[in-house]
Amino acid sequence: MMMEELIVQTMKNLKQHGFDVRFCERVEEANEIIDGFVQPRALVGFGGSMTIQEMQTAEYLAPKSIVVLDHNLPGLTAEEKHALRRRELVSDVFLTSSNAVTADGQLVNVDGAGNRVAAMTFGPGKVVVVCGVNKIVPDLEAAYQRIQQMAAPLNNVRLATGNPCTQAGHCVDCQAEGRICRVTTIMERKPMATDITIILVNQKLGY
Repeated sequence: MMMEELIVQTMKNLKQHGFDVRFCERVEEANEIIDGFVQPRALVGFGGSMTIQEMQTAEYLAPKSIVVLDHNLPGLTAEEKHALRRRELVSDVFLTSSNAVTADGQLVNVDGAGNRVAAMTFGPGKVVVVCGVNKIVPDLEAAYQRIQQMAAPLNNVRLATGNPCTQAGHCVDCQAEGRICRVTTIMERKPMATDITIILVNQKLGY
Protein backbone atom coordinates (compact mmCIF):
# COMPACT_ATOMS: atom_id res chain seq x y z
CA MET A 1 0.00 0.00 0.00
CA MET A 2 1.30 3.46 -0.93
CA MET A 3 1.98 5.89 1.92
CA GLU A 4 -0.74 8.24 0.72
CA GLU A 5 -3.31 5.45 0.85
CA LEU A 6 -2.04 4.37 4.27
CA ILE A 7 -2.47 7.90 5.63
CA VAL A 8 -6.01 8.18 4.27
CA GLN A 9 -7.00 4.79 5.69
CA THR A 10 -5.43 5.59 9.05
CA MET A 11 -7.24 8.91 9.36
CA LYS A 12 -10.54 7.36 8.31
CA ASN A 13 -10.32 4.60 10.91
CA LEU A 14 -9.11 6.90 13.68
CA LYS A 15 -12.10 9.16 13.07
CA GLN A 16 -14.46 6.17 13.07
CA HIS A 17 -12.96 5.25 16.45
CA GLY A 18 -13.96 8.61 17.88
CA PHE A 19 -10.68 10.52 17.68
CA ASP A 20 -10.38 14.11 16.52
CA VAL A 21 -7.78 13.81 13.74
CA ARG A 22 -5.84 16.55 11.97
CA PHE A 23 -3.30 16.32 9.14
CA CYS A 24 -0.44 18.75 8.58
CA GLU A 25 2.29 18.97 6.00
CA ARG A 26 4.80 20.56 8.40
CA VAL A 27 5.51 20.87 12.11
CA GLU A 28 4.81 24.60 12.01
CA GLU A 29 1.17 23.83 11.26
CA ALA A 30 1.04 21.27 14.06
CA ASN A 31 2.39 23.82 16.54
CA GLU A 32 -0.28 26.28 15.43
CA ILE A 33 -2.97 23.69 16.15
CA ILE A 34 -1.48 22.96 19.57
CA ASP A 35 -1.30 26.69 20.28
CA GLY A 36 -5.07 26.85 19.80
CA PHE A 37 -5.58 24.37 22.65
CA VAL A 38 -3.29 26.16 25.12
CA GLN A 39 -4.46 29.09 27.19
CA PRO A 40 -2.03 31.56 28.78
CA ARG A 41 -0.48 30.20 32.00
CA ALA A 42 -1.87 26.73 31.32
CA LEU A 43 -0.27 23.70 32.91
CA VAL A 44 1.26 21.90 29.94
CA GLY A 45 2.59 18.39 30.45
CA PHE A 46 5.29 17.03 28.17
CA GLY A 47 5.33 13.25 27.96
CA GLY A 48 9.00 12.71 27.15
CA SER A 49 8.35 12.76 23.41
CA MET A 50 11.22 13.20 20.97
CA THR A 51 8.62 14.26 18.40
CA ILE A 52 7.45 17.18 20.55
CA GLN A 53 11.07 18.03 21.34
CA GLU A 54 12.04 18.07 17.65
CA MET A 55 9.07 20.33 16.95
CA GLN A 56 10.32 22.80 19.59
CA THR A 57 6.77 23.10 20.85
CA ALA A 58 7.81 24.33 24.31
CA GLU A 59 9.69 27.21 22.71
CA TYR A 60 6.76 27.93 20.40
CA LEU A 61 4.37 28.17 23.37
CA ALA A 62 6.75 30.13 25.61
CA PRO A 63 5.24 33.58 24.84
CA LYS A 64 2.04 32.39 26.52
CA SER A 65 3.95 32.02 29.80
CA ILE A 66 2.82 28.43 30.17
CA VAL A 67 3.69 26.36 33.22
CA VAL A 68 5.90 23.56 31.87
CA LEU A 69 5.56 20.15 33.48
CA ASP A 70 8.41 18.10 32.06
CA HIS A 71 10.03 15.30 34.06
CA ASN A 72 12.86 15.10 31.51
CA LEU A 73 14.30 18.52 32.26
CA PRO A 74 18.00 18.28 33.17
CA GLY A 75 19.14 18.44 36.76
CA LEU A 76 16.03 16.98 38.38
CA THR A 77 16.29 14.56 41.28
CA ALA A 78 14.42 11.25 41.19
CA GLU A 79 11.90 12.68 43.65
CA GLU A 80 11.35 15.76 41.48
CA LYS A 81 10.88 13.62 38.38
CA HIS A 82 8.30 11.51 40.17
CA ALA A 83 6.42 14.57 41.41
CA LEU A 84 6.31 16.05 37.90
CA ARG A 85 5.04 12.78 36.43
CA ARG A 86 2.14 12.93 38.89
CA ARG A 87 1.37 16.58 38.06
CA GLU A 88 1.41 15.79 34.33
CA LEU A 89 -1.54 13.47 34.92
CA VAL A 90 -3.76 16.45 35.72
CA SER A 91 -2.26 19.01 33.34
CA ASP A 92 -4.49 21.31 31.31
CA VAL A 93 -2.89 20.05 28.12
CA PHE A 94 -0.73 16.93 27.79
CA LEU A 95 1.53 16.70 24.73
CA THR A 96 2.99 13.41 23.59
CA SER A 97 3.42 11.07 20.67
CA SER A 98 2.69 7.40 20.04
CA ASN A 99 5.16 4.61 19.39
CA ALA A 100 2.97 3.42 16.53
CA VAL A 101 -0.34 4.23 14.87
CA THR A 102 -2.03 1.46 12.92
CA ALA A 103 -3.96 1.89 9.72
CA ASP A 104 -6.74 0.10 11.61
CA GLY A 105 -7.04 3.17 13.86
CA GLN A 106 -5.18 2.11 17.01
CA LEU A 107 -2.49 3.78 19.11
CA VAL A 108 0.13 1.34 20.39
CA ASN A 109 2.58 2.30 23.12
CA VAL A 110 5.16 0.71 25.39
CA ASP A 111 6.11 2.56 28.58
CA GLY A 112 8.45 2.14 31.51
CA ALA A 113 6.79 3.81 34.49
CA GLY A 114 3.37 3.94 32.84
CA ASN A 115 2.93 7.67 33.42
CA ARG A 116 2.82 8.55 29.72
CA VAL A 117 0.19 6.00 28.75
CA ALA A 118 -1.79 6.81 31.89
CA ALA A 119 -1.94 10.50 30.96
CA MET A 120 -2.86 9.62 27.38
CA THR A 121 -5.97 7.79 28.53
CA PHE A 122 -7.30 9.73 31.53
CA GLY A 123 -6.62 12.84 33.60
CA PRO A 124 -5.47 15.84 31.56
CA GLY A 125 -8.02 18.34 30.32
CA LYS A 126 -6.75 17.89 26.76
CA VAL A 127 -4.45 15.28 25.22
CA VAL A 128 -2.63 15.98 21.97
CA VAL A 129 -0.80 13.12 20.26
CA VAL A 130 1.51 14.20 17.44
CA CYS A 131 2.94 11.60 15.08
CA GLY A 132 5.07 11.81 11.99
CA VAL A 133 3.91 9.58 9.15
CA ASN A 134 6.92 7.35 9.84
CA LYS A 135 4.97 5.96 12.81
CA ILE A 136 2.05 4.73 10.71
CA VAL A 137 2.03 0.95 10.29
CA PRO A 138 -0.46 -1.43 8.67
CA ASP A 139 -1.55 -3.42 11.74
CA LEU A 140 -0.82 -4.50 15.31
CA GLU A 141 1.86 -6.98 14.30
CA ALA A 142 3.72 -4.26 12.45
CA ALA A 143 3.28 -1.92 15.43
CA TYR A 144 4.95 -4.39 17.81
CA GLN A 145 7.70 -4.97 15.26
CA ARG A 146 8.31 -1.23 14.94
CA ILE A 147 8.52 -0.81 18.69
CA GLN A 148 10.81 -3.79 19.24
CA GLN A 149 13.15 -3.10 16.34
CA MET A 150 13.24 0.68 16.31
CA ALA A 151 11.53 2.71 19.04
CA ALA A 152 12.62 0.69 22.08
CA PRO A 153 16.31 0.29 21.16
CA LEU A 154 16.65 3.96 20.19
CA ASN A 155 14.96 5.12 23.40
CA ASN A 156 17.29 2.89 25.40
CA VAL A 157 20.28 4.43 23.63
CA ARG A 158 18.92 7.94 24.28
CA LEU A 159 18.41 7.20 27.97
CA ALA A 160 21.78 5.39 28.24
CA THR A 161 20.16 2.44 30.02
CA GLY A 162 22.81 -0.05 29.02
CA ASN A 163 20.08 -2.61 28.41
CA PRO A 164 20.88 -5.47 26.00
CA CYS A 165 18.88 -3.97 23.11
CA THR A 166 21.37 -1.09 22.87
CA GLN A 167 23.95 -3.62 21.67
CA ALA A 168 21.66 -6.05 19.84
CA GLY A 169 19.78 -3.27 18.01
CA HIS A 170 16.43 -4.93 18.73
CA CYS A 171 14.37 -6.09 21.68
CA VAL A 172 15.59 -9.30 23.33
CA ASP A 173 12.85 -9.38 25.99
CA CYS A 174 15.47 -8.74 28.67
CA GLN A 175 15.12 -9.16 32.41
CA ALA A 176 17.34 -6.15 33.15
CA GLU A 177 16.59 -4.13 36.26
CA GLY A 178 16.59 -1.00 34.13
CA ARG A 179 14.20 -2.41 31.52
CA ILE A 180 11.97 0.39 30.21
CA CYS A 181 9.52 -1.82 28.30
CA ARG A 182 7.09 -2.67 31.09
CA VAL A 183 3.61 -1.40 30.20
CA THR A 184 1.98 -1.97 26.81
CA THR A 185 -1.27 -0.26 25.82
CA ILE A 186 -3.48 -0.49 22.76
CA MET A 187 -5.91 2.40 22.48
CA GLU A 188 -8.60 0.92 20.25
CA ARG A 189 -11.12 3.71 20.64
CA LYS A 190 -11.11 7.21 22.14
CA PRO A 191 -11.35 6.80 25.92
CA MET A 192 -14.82 7.79 27.11
CA ALA A 193 -13.79 10.67 29.39
CA THR A 194 -10.74 12.02 27.56
CA ASP A 195 -10.56 14.78 24.95
CA ILE A 196 -7.92 13.63 22.45
CA THR A 197 -6.67 15.16 19.23
CA ILE A 198 -4.29 13.20 17.02
CA ILE A 199 -2.14 15.26 14.67
CA LEU A 200 -0.47 13.41 11.81
CA VAL A 201 2.42 15.34 10.26
CA ASN A 202 3.68 14.53 6.77
CA GLN A 203 7.27 14.38 7.99
CA LYS A 204 9.54 11.91 9.73
CA LEU A 205 9.47 12.78 13.44
CA GLY A 206 10.82 10.98 16.50
CA TYR A 207 11.25 7.26 16.68
